[in-house]
Amino acid sequence: MNIFRLAGDMTHLASVLVLLLKIHTIKSCAGISLKTQELYALVFATRYLDIFTHYVSFYNTVMKLIFLGSSFSIVWYMRRHKLVRRSYDKDHDTFRHFFIVLPCLVLALLIHEKFTFTEVMWTFSLYLEAVAIVPQLVLLQRTRNIDNLTGQYVFLLGAYRALYILNWVYRFFTETHYVHWITWISGIVQTLLYADFFYYYFQSWKNNVKLELPA
Repeated sequence: MNIFRLAGDMTHLASVLVLLLKIHTIKSCAGISLKTQELYALVFATRYLDIFTHYVSFYNTVMKLIFLGSSFSIVWYMRRHKLVRRSYDKDHDTFRHFFIVLPCLVLALLIHEKFTFTEVMWTFSLYLEAVAIVPQLVLLQRTRNIDNLTGQYVFLLGAYRALYILNWVYRFFTETHYVHWITWISGIVQTLLYADFFYYYFQSWKNNVKLELPA
């Protein structure tokens, strides 16, 4: 554990709390992509298959439970809650997200560190997480209606992965034989997908105007 890893984890946790705050207090999921939330639920379900068989630390187990529980609860709220689901913009959230699941799975079967079920699923979760934000970004570009909580949620998600890249750089220079190309490349791809959003987010913050993405 180092400061960049901890900051990344706390930023990731903050993004989840911001989204849950929006859903619980406002009873709205406007501007949130159900497609992305379903992909994240799949990411955590396949990444944490070892949650009850491989103990790392109390902190690690708690974080796994939080991300698993929150991701599936968000999907449930958006699909089943009688008030929250009314605000879901299904007309614009039409990205065919399951078409990116199969390529990620095939890639995980072809490129992995060890050919075991849990390792392939863990690798699959890395590839899938790298592109899971795409439906959300597409939705924001289509609607151009980004409220403060939605903007903060997406920004924190991107910041979390950027902080993890700093964590990897730190570990590369401080740990012996620390090389994980699959994790690194997936994380860099994921962060680059946020580049356009980051630019307009900082522009709106600097000029004190409403955040809008170009159509």
